[in-house]
Amino acid sequence: MSIGTGHQMRALVVSMAGFLACLAACTSSTETSNGEAEAAIAEFNRQYLAAINRADIEALADLTTEDHMMVMSGGEPLAGKQALVDAMTGAFERFEFDESWTPEETVVSGDLAYQRGTFVVVATPKAGGEPARTTGNFMRIYRRQPDGSWFMVRDMFNSAQAR
Repeated sequence: MSIGTGHQMRALVVSMAGFLACLAACTSSTETSNGEAEAAIAEFNRQYLAAINRADIEALADLTTEDHMMVMSGGEPLAGKQALVDAMTGAFERFEFDESWTPEETVVSGDLAYQRGTFVVVATPKAGGEPARTTGNFMRIYRRQPDGSWFMVRDMFNSAQAR
């Protein structure tokens, strides 16, 4: 079996080296892209959570897409930006919130990502009374927007407390 001339071997080696370099670059850019996406999602979460904790309905509305949907235990889904704004406006009128999230898994695939984790909410009634502490689990879906930013488009959560 003949492998070919020295010139053909060099061409093959150069082609293989080019292929491997391209493969490495593609892998690196995917990892970087996913890393950048995860960082952008973490920053989105930071802003969203800060808006909740300071009762900033305008910031929360700015961080909500028109097709946002919130699914929670014990109630009908809140479908759309206005439904979320109305619900949160009422909640902000009655309570001060101290909420935290602990993401445990973030998976990015193209223009969609999901994140799973736990949360803690302490809601203190503005009219007085004892704060209520709720813990639970969440699952969120994020979508990359045309400008490259990431927004939560689905927010599902449940309380870990027994009913």
